[in-house]
Amino acid sequence: MSDVPIPEPTRQGRAPFRNWETWYRVTGDLAATAAAGKAPLVVLHGGPGATHDYTLRIARLAETDRAVVHYDQLGCGRSTRLPDRGSDFWTVQLFLDELDNLLDHLDVRDRYAVLGQSWGGMLGAEHAIRRPLGLTSLVIADSPASMELWVREANRLREDLPAEVQETLLRHEAAGTTDSAEYRKAEEVFYARHVCRIVPNPPEVAASFAAIDEDPTVYHTMNGPSEFHVIGSLRHWSVVDQVGAIDVPTLVVTGAHDEATPATVAPFVNGIPDVRWEVFADSSHMPHVEEEDRYLQVVGDFLDAHDARSDRTRSRDRSQTA
Repeated sequence: MSDVPIPEPTRQGRAPFRNWETWYRVTGDLAATAAAGKAPLVVLHGGPGATHDYTLRIARLAETDRAVVHYDQLGCGRSTRLPDRGSDFWTVQLFLDELDNLLDHLDVRDRYAVLGQSWGGMLGAEHAIRRPLGLTSLVIADSPASMELWVREANRLREDLPAEVQETLLRHEAAGTTDSAEYRKAEEVFYARHVCRIVPNPPEVAASFAAIDEDPTVYHTMNGPSEFHVIGSLRHWSVVDQVGAIDVPTLVVTGAHDEATPATVAPFVNGIPDVRWEVFADSSHMPHVEEEDRYLQVVGDFLDAHDARSDRTRSRDRSQTA
């Protein structure tokens, strides 16, 4: 992790979304980014139900004159909380609609890039599969192409934990007592290996974990009680058979110790037509924190190489409909 401080936002606000609000922050200048022919980067955080905080180091890409947009997805952080809503409300389509609404609110729909981390990468893939016209490029960071792959690989990684840790996890999962202190302590062993290897976690990472603890509505409903005990509404989610529809340059990012193992991202790597894959040797699930400087260089170079994509897309689509 770098000693460089996280930059302060140049703009913060709330985008009206249906009867609620999406809180966002912008680092850098959207107008100057557009004038320079660059695409602003919209960062989709994970969870689902975490907050943007743990991804804030990505805001340093604004140092290269590229505006960076962070936001808290509906149901968490500074956006509208809806703790009384159930699984019929918390759907992938809801969050796709929220993203579209934010793009319109910020007036960036004609040219933008997306970086999604963990659940955010799942959401980013869903967004890109729909071929939005202004999307220039996509970064899928530490994200599975299906939850079946995710759970299978999580169980494999769990087999390498100390026997007493495995026993504690299984006992509490069977008993439905995953909110116990003993379960949480055992859970931390897995997290320190495969989620964030910087222990204690940096303040911005700790802030996102604390936010889930404060209001676990979305995380528990869509995912479940932990990263590896997935019993929520996303448990059957998959885009394995759809990733070929992604028609923008895509960067897949993982850590060598990531819970998003090579098997979980293989459908992205093998199925997206224009894709590259970067593995960070000293990272787990958060290379943007664990190998910050190299991560920013790799992602920044990738974004720089594909800023003109939306123009080519518009020309292609016009020619097809002429």
